[in-house]
Amino acid sequence: MTTVVLRQVPRSSPVHRLWAGTKLIAVAMLSILLVVAPTWSTIGIISGLLVVTAIIAHVPPTAIPRPPVWIWILFLIGGLINVPLGFDAVLLFLRAAVFAFVLLGASMMIGWTTSMSDIAPAAAVLGYPLKKIGLPVDEWAATIALCLRSLPLLIEEMRVMIAARRLRPKSVLNSAADNSIVDLITATMSIAIRRASEMGEAITARGGTGQITAYPSRPRLPDAIAIAVVVLCCAAGIAATVALG
Repeated sequence: MTTVVLRQVPRSSPVHRLWAGTKLIAVAMLSILLVVAPTWSTIGIISGLLVVTAIIAHVPPTAIPRPPVWIWILFLIGGLINVPLGFDAVLLFLRAAVFAFVLLGASMMIGWTTSMSDIAPAAAVLGYPLKKIGLPVDEWAATIALCLRSLPLLIEEMRVMIAARRLRPKSVLNSAADNSIVDLITATMSIAIRRASEMGEAITARGGTGQITAYPSRPRLPDAIAIAVVVLCCAAGIAATVALG
């Protein structure tokens, strides 16, 4: 089954119109909260916030990726391993699994509601204070943008290579002379060099990396409201954690 990553859901919603930096700040705050207070109450509050956000953003259920069966089998094996250790160990494993899924969902919410071309300018704006001490913020932002844009290409190229390998005769794959791993590594390097050359030429034709980190937008009043909602959810999560001890 094909899984599409980092693709914006084509909708018009208040969440889509938020500044990309606001979403990055929100995900960072939620991640810190989960690390500081990884309790069921905190996970529940953040999960509720993500569900409400997905509803407001009109994200369809079909946008949620469907992991392959072997991933669920690994989770099941992990849970069974913890059974002899007691019920608390199983709950701890389940909490860790849900913790990972919530973090993944928060990150994917950015991909569903944000164009990848808006990430680099937002990162450059957020890192602007670091430029005062001489750090290469624009170069970092351009690197982030190129990585995000290259990831779907890399995944697609890997799928093509795996599909091509499957088309080889089984007699060749099972023979001692099979060098499929070496062939895959060589093909990967060749594709990476070709893609890098094409991307470099495209960036140069469009004015260089400075255009990637241009600052076309800034936070507005809806962004302040969104951050306030996230702060309230974080405060509620901390309060619930303290109250439940």
